[in-house]
Amino acid sequence: MNQFTGTGVALVTPFHDDCSIDFAGLKKLIDYVIDGGVDYLVVLGTTGESATLTPAEKKQVLAACLEYNAGRVPVVYGIGGNNTQAVLNDISTTDFTGIEAILSVSPFYNKPSQAGIIAHYTAIADNCPVPVILYNVPGRTMSNMTAATTVRLADHPNIIGMKEASGNLEQCMEIAAKKPKDFLLISGDDLMTKAMFSIGGCGVISVLANALPSTFKSICHGPEKESLKAAFSLLNFNSLMYLEGNPVGIKNLLMHQGICGDQLRLPMLRASLELNQQIKSLYQKHL
Repeated sequence: MNQFTGTGVALVTPFHDDCSIDFAGLKKLIDYVIDGGVDYLVVLGTTGESATLTPAEKKQVLAACLEYNAGRVPVVYGIGGNNTQAVLNDISTTDFTGIEAILSVSPFYNKPSQAGIIAHYTAIADNCPVPVILYNVPGRTMSNMTAATTVRLADHPNIIGMKEASGNLEQCMEIAAKKPKDFLLISGDDLMTKAMFSIGGCGVISVLANALPSTFKSICHGPEKESLKAAFSLLNFNSLMYLEGNPVGIKNLLMHQGICGDQLRLPMLRASLELNQQIKSLYQKHL
């Protein structure tokens, strides 16, 4: 599973001003991040606003990403939810040609027990034709997957890794200490990437890599001094990315870079005038 080490970029989905999908912007973004050195693409995770795309649009976005990528880097596809049967239905109707793995978020809103989370992921892994990467993000799901749950699921032959975005380094250390050797511990928090490497993590699935792919190449693959310098350079950017919700900040930054527009679908809104100016000013200093 070395193809999922280093930087995975959680791609945004660009929209036109009328909120239709901007496929030209998507192509430009994919070329930009691959040229910048990302190791794999993550299509239609939460950063891709998958919650506001129709099933038909999801298929269109996936097909476009596979076409534009043209086999240059591996592709991970987001399939998850809080209705296990609906997730299984999505899996059964998906063409997995060109997809190397899925990223599946822990069930949100209904807040199942740890046993329920294990049963949910076991059903997915049993029925998915490609490997499964777990995704723990309590800030969105309001439910934490414990280290014990992750380690238990890591024994499933079709579950290969975890995107850990709990922000709890002690929990991550417990996973690292007890996981199978080949189980991938992936940072789900850009600023935690170096810390995760230090305890046995293998990389990051990143929001900021949409705009700063070469920075993440340095963090994940550069010599230590260069890697630390690159990691520290994220401090000012990272805090602005989430002030008004994700992907508001990253889309605004991409707009200032001229890569794609900053339109989002309701209930998300474009960055406020104040946040827009903060991001613009910081980006101009970064040039």
